[in-house]
Amino acid sequence: MRRLCYPALMTETANSGLTCTRVSISVPGRTLVENLDLEIHAGDVLAVLGPNGVGKSLTLHTLAGLRAADGGVATLDGRSVTELSRQQIATRLALLPQYVEDVFPASVFDTVMIGRHPHIPRFQWETERDRTIAEESLRLVDLGDMPQRDIATLSGGERRRLAIAQVLTQSPDIYLLDEPTNHLDPQHQLDVLRIFRDKASSGAAVVASLHDINLAARFADRCLLLYGDGRWELDETNTILTEKRLTELYATTMETVAWRNTRLFVAAG
Repeated sequence: MRRLCYPALMTETANSGLTCTRVSISVPGRTLVENLDLEIHAGDVLAVLGPNGVGKSLTLHTLAGLRAADGGVATLDGRSVTELSRQQIATRLALLPQYVEDVFPASVFDTVMIGRHPHIPRFQWETERDRTIAEESLRLVDLGDMPQRDIATLSGGERRRLAIAQVLTQSPDIYLLDEPTNHLDPQHQLDVLRIFRDKASSGAAVVASLHDINLAARFADRCLLLYGDGRWELDETNTILTEKRLTELYATTMETVAWRNTRLFVAAG
């Protein structure tokens, strides 16, 4: 089996931030990711690309400590994520899942305030600062005018933006985003990715699985390509996104089209 690894970014002195060393991820009868070496940089936007079923979500869940790696170790600030409490992780790292299920009725504001829970001491109420952070997060995702709205009345796109506002309210140093543009119209897709690009510019780290190659090309500094058979590739966006490589990744012919002094990727079929 051919493994392509670009590049192994770990260093012996790395002891902070989110890293994984020779991490392998499997499902019954199949290794999806083999010996992944990855260091998440502050200020970096990393896009995770690949077709359905190659392990993008499982990789994010492994980095977040929601599942143990089948080999290797993921660490946060030098400690295995599986050894840390959920509150310890949540004060540093936020995970936006691909799907959100609402079990109980709630308002938009009550839902976004869940993001502050890791920062609120036990048996204490939220502060005015917590509420201000939540209000600003709702404003950023264009939901600032509906804090008392019942979440059951939201459209799919509005609910997705509320989930994004919740992780913004969490105020982490590291964002793990599983298909953050899911259900969003084109303008809100751009708005959301600009928000996280700004977060990275302010010192956060962002890892996002995406299906839109052109959005990855536009917003990501680096891309991690997952092939689903153990192989992976990691490099700077402008280097790694090529017609040949993407054609192999998606098993369909990918072509580039010139646009505004840059290029667009098109599935030619």
